[in-house]
Amino acid sequence: MAGQKDSIDFLQLMGRDQGQSMLETNLPQYYREGFFSNDTLLHPELPAGRFGVPGAPVPYSLHNDSVITAILLGFFVLAVIAVSNIRDFLTHQLKNFFYVSRDGLTEMAETGTELRIQMYLVFLSCVLLALLFYFYTLHYIGDNLILTSQYYLIAISLLLMMAYFSIKYLLYTGVNYVFFDSKRNRHWTKVKLFISSMEGIVLFPAVLLQTYFGMSERKVIIYFVIVLFLVKIVTFFKCYIVFFRRNVVKLQIILYFCALEIVPLLAFWGALDYMAKSLKINF
Repeated sequence: MAGQKDSIDFLQLMGRDQGQSMLETNLPQYYREGFFSNDTLLHPELPAGRFGVPGAPVPYSLHNDSVITAILLGFFVLAVIAVSNIRDFLTHQLKNFFYVSRDGLTEMAETGTELRIQMYLVFLSCVLLALLFYFYTLHYIGDNLILTSQYYLIAISLLLMMAYFSIKYLLYTGVNYVFFDSKRNRHWTKVKLFISSMEGIVLFPAVLLQTYFGMSERKVIIYFVIVLFLVKIVTFFKCYIVFFRRNVVKLQIILYFCALEIVPLLAFWGALDYMAKSLKINF
């Protein structure tokens, strides 16, 4: 206080007016503000922002993707519950799947619950195939897409997978209705439903290994091709047993199988590849 009084007396001796304290509230705002009034070093309550140089962003990784993790975890839990509910049915069907009766038809009695669960497993197959195509697109085509979010690619792929299975079912229904009796057609529909539902269960380890264990894309493709080859072989075998075992002209199955299995598969893959390349941004 003595120093402040001495400075005021000195200013008065120099012929200047007596100064006023900065703590007085009746002073104008421009008197009470200074150069450092809003400085964060003097006012710790003010946000200071970020200091230093920002680091490099963490590269994208599948096992750190919360969306992919949520999808896989949710479908894994639902698949375990579904399979546990129809465990006896699946065991019975697997035991009798390669059994060949005299007329080529084996009983596949199923309840409404078992039918719905199999349809859910077919939907799971569509989801897993969509995820595999999503992984393929990120690695071989790129992630610079015109979509606002790359997860839209999963949704588009899923819709295309569901459309593929639905169109193939309609093709089988139309062709079989013309050439075969209703009993064999019903049996073939159950066989295809069972094969498609098992396809999803077999593909699930490939998606998990790719996502969380860093399995290379080349090995995933080999795994997928082996599974697809086995599915087509089993489908060909059951097609022969159900429809063409008693047929005089055995080679008709080649035309039938190629028209309803191979050609739609190749056309569908071409459509998926064209779609992914059309969505890519070319610099």
